[in-house]
Amino acid sequence: MNVPQPARPWHAPGVKTTVVQHPLAADRLTHLRRRGTQRRDFRKALTDLSSFLVYEATRDQSVTTKDIDTPMGPTTGSGLADIPMLVPVMRAGLGMLDAALEMLPDARTGFVGLKRDEDTLLPHAYVNTVPDQLDGRPVMVLDPMLATGGSCIYTCQILRDSGAGRVTVVCVLAAPEGIEALSESGTADEVFTASIDERLNEVGFIMPGLGDAGDRQFGLN
Repeated sequence: MNVPQPARPWHAPGVKTTVVQHPLAADRLTHLRRRGTQRRDFRKALTDLSSFLVYEATRDQSVTTKDIDTPMGPTTGSGLADIPMLVPVMRAGLGMLDAALEMLPDARTGFVGLKRDEDTLLPHAYVNTVPDQLDGRPVMVLDPMLATGGSCIYTCQILRDSGAGRVTVVCVLAAPEGIEALSESGTADEVFTASIDERLNEVGFIMPGLGDAGDRQFGLN
């Protein structure tokens, strides 16, 4: 009998990285990886998997207690406190946003739009709606692929410059090179992912990966 494994820490200097291991997460990731998965099915699998990842990423979320009445009488319940701001990295991160908002319906959202220069592999920002002053607010960055780390680091640096508190990165896949780069940058506190893959190829794509997450959701640029 196969016993589901809990989320597994993956030690990298400078950033706590957790690989979410669960049969449902593995199933959705398999759908995302498969070449023949159609666009609508890809988006559905991404939404499902994003829910699982956000669930794990909020396992230590702070709560407040509150008194409530049930149909049978009074009891004490709890509610979320210090809810993180959600920041999807556009365009691919938009596919994770609905799932995150379903889990954290009261969360505020900021957007960072980045486009990768295919020659330098460095990000270029075309939109940024992150408030100038976050005053220590925790933030959850949504970005399906942590490949070279350039886009994620760029986004996290924007958040640090705006005074963010704890910065959590939620991604579907990560490459060891991306985790190392993010760790060295010191811009994020933790990463939650469904898999750490083998490596990057010569043009900066994760191997075996799943291709371009943005193109597979929305079509080619």
